[in-house]
Amino acid sequence: MELTPAVVAEEREWVREREAVVALINETRAQLGEQFDTDVATVEAAQYRATVDEVFARGDLAVNVAALVRFLRDLDVTRDYPGFVVDELLGRELAGMVAGAQPLRLLGEATFHYADVTTHGGPDDAAGLDDLDAALAAGFQTRLPGWAWRDSESPFAVDPE
Repeated sequence: MELTPAVVAEEREWVREREAVVALINETRAQLGEQFDTDVATVEAAQYRATVDEVFARGDLAVNVAALVRFLRDLDVTRDYPGFVVDELLGRELAGMVAGAQPLRLLGEATFHYADVTTHGGPDDAAGLDDLDAALAAGFQTRLPGWAWRDSESPFAVDPE
């Protein structure tokens, strides 16, 4: 695989137009909101696309995200299970990259596993495609606003003296 600016732009467009991810973001948020007894804002397609643009505007991040997207789009393993660890590893890493710096990175990685359990590709899909959708949903849902705990300053911040 060769990564060029043109390839990164192609992957950005593919991610940007992946409508299934917006639906999965909202399903995941609804399930997590129920689990944690909180209301979480839904995400509109325009919000998702704008955030995809933000991620891909950072060249250093964009090239790495594009590489993982391309790997997962093409990853297939005969009888899938032997490749289970590979697509989980790549999916978790992609979710963390998209989510942002700590602690969002860790939340994105954890949310990937949650979203991955509920995401299943079609019989003709490559094994990595459902992990790709779960990773994108987990990373972007973590990065996007809508969680009450992120709407205010942390009470743990210490002012410098």
